[in-house]
Amino acid sequence: MGTFWGYHVIIFQRTLSLVCRDLLITAIFAVVLLQSQLNAGEPRRPNVVVLLADDLGVQDIGCYDGPVQTPSLDRLAESGTRFKTFYSGCAVCSPSRATLLTGRHHIRAGVYSWISDSHQRSHLLERETTLAEILKNQGYRTAHVGKWHLGLPTGQYQKPTPDQHGFDYWFATWNNAEPSHRDPHNFIRNGNPVGKLSGYSCQLVVDEATSWLDSLGDRDEPFFLNVWFHEPHAPISAPDAITEKYGQLKEPGAVYSGTIDNTDRAVERLLRKLEQVDDPKNTLIFYASDNGSYRDDRTGGLRGKKGVNWEGGIRVPGIFSWPGMIPAGVVCEEPAGVIDLVPTVCGLLGIRSTAGPPLDGVDLSELLLKPSSDWQRERPLFWHLQKSRPIVAMRDGNYVLVADPDYDLSTSNMFNETWIPKIKRGGYTNYQLFDLESDPRQTQNLSTTHPELLREMKEDLLRINASIMADGADWHLQE
Repeated sequence: MGTFWGYHVIIFQRTLSLVCRDLLITAIFAVVLLQSQLNAGEPRRPNVVVLLADDLGVQDIGCYDGPVQTPSLDRLAESGTRFKTFYSGCAVCSPSRATLLTGRHHIRAGVYSWISDSHQRSHLLERETTLAEILKNQGYRTAHVGKWHLGLPTGQYQKPTPDQHGFDYWFATWNNAEPSHRDPHNFIRNGNPVGKLSGYSCQLVVDEATSWLDSLGDRDEPFFLNVWFHEPHAPISAPDAITEKYGQLKEPGAVYSGTIDNTDRAVERLLRKLEQVDDPKNTLIFYASDNGSYRDDRTGGLRGKKGVNWEGGIRVPGIFSWPGMIPAGVVCEEPAGVIDLVPTVCGLLGIRSTAGPPLDGVDLSELLLKPSSDWQRERPLFWHLQKSRPIVAMRDGNYVLVADPDYDLSTSNMFNETWIPKIKRGGYTNYQLFDLESDPRQTQNLSTTHPELLREMKEDLLRINASIMADGADWHLQE
């Protein structure tokens, strides 16, 4: 080739090599930059906070036209969506809590009625997947503080504890705060009795929540904080200075209102802490009650109260807040309930459902993110409670169908697990149909004037009931 040409070929090869190297480096840098931009554009999954009251009625708090001053909850409602018609999972506490945590009807989850740990084997089944477990699998830190009432171990019965349902940390009571909301002595922290505490339950629960938040330090993982207050469940107690705003110090209605007011103040402390921990835009908050009020004057004039499947027993407040994502100041007319919490959180966070038992709740995320959408509920809401008359209720659109059992069982407040076989066999009578749009107080039975609608809804009710009962645990057979 000759020296001259050989030299220039070598120079050309080296130049080409350098150009290719530079192009490769540029390409790699561009890919890295693009990936970093994409990652920066992906919002971190938000913290999730659930606030649950105990026995609080649909017309207790300010933003639902109630008599109690609740500025913190009112602001929470203004910052997001307040559901005008929202439902508990059951007319009593344990079943409603099981429904909230699983997105499934409580009988599927093993809970037929309120749980007495010393008398019953019943508890939230470990086979159920809770919201805590879903979020923990997504890298969330998880904690439960407050009332539990889904089963805890006793000397006679071994039952799972909250850590076996997905909570890293727990501070809880079996059922109510004892001897009342004031100076309770029955809290358990991670399996260890705490002993007598000084203060009111709602404030003590928030103290524990803030302490747990402090313990997280500067971690990057999001958290799930499940805060279940005892108020205003009896036996009640509130500071005198708050109670006297609503009447005489020993007047039950005044004390009842005082417990709600005191809880709102505890919520305000928690909201301030959450703002210190993270930008409010990084926190999704949900608020509701486990069932309707036991006071007739706090049901908004609806029929019934706690313990029965009339509207007054199952209607509760329902608020979702996620600043920057859920539009503020929305009052939603669509009926929804705590049964929708699990699928809705998964929908809002973009968590795909995994293979497992089907949920009974529906995903409200489209409705929350785009209030003007044509969203429609894809399946009815359904309730069953052995002690209630009516024993079953189902809402589809504006219509509600209720029925009584066609068998005799005691309506004792204490559930007897030997009743389960008869409950699972079902059998209903005295069907009544109501149009809640024109008759929200359920005074006009339309079963005779709308026979075709009655037939269709009855078929749906019996189909849903059969599916639920097929999954129900036979606690009376277990040793």
